[in-house]
Amino acid sequence: MTSGIIVRDAVEADLHAILEIYNFAILNETSVWNDDISDLADRSRWWKQRTSDGFPVFVADLDGIVVGYGTFGVFRHNQGYRFTVEHSIYVTSSVQRRGVGSVLLTRLIAEARRMNKHAMVGGIASDNVASIALHQRFGFVETGRMPQVGFKFGRWLDLVLMQKLLT
Repeated sequence: MTSGIIVRDAVEADLHAILEIYNFAILNETSVWNDDISDLADRSRWWKQRTSDGFPVFVADLDGIVVGYGTFGVFRHNQGYRFTVEHSIYVTSSVQRRGVGSVLLTRLIAEARRMNKHAMVGGIASDNVASIALHQRFGFVETGRMPQVGFKFGRWLDLVLMQKLLT
């Protein structure tokens, strides 16, 4: 399936699709640790802030339909972390586990390297075995596991921190 996917910069017209993917994750998955859904104004502010800070927001476009998005941004705000970024990838449920995440992660890694970043970090719910496996295939290693730091769907969630050195 990945042969027809185009990864491109997100534009304002993509925000409706990004919002739909994000809200689905909020309501149905442990990939976003929020309980309240977002709205278009919030996603617009997020996109404008992310891009004005010089960070990418990419969408995976399949035949003119946005089926996923990925981004990275500041890992922590102290200057010593300026060469490390934290990334996120979200894929619409109908095409999960069909290569969309791989295409987005490939692009994010390439962009982080282009921006001279040294390390990329991802925080993943421990029950998201598909995402953990995806990151392992791309050379990410588990660098930390934080038990019960999140709460969603009436249960405690463990956070797995995964990291890839880019240089």
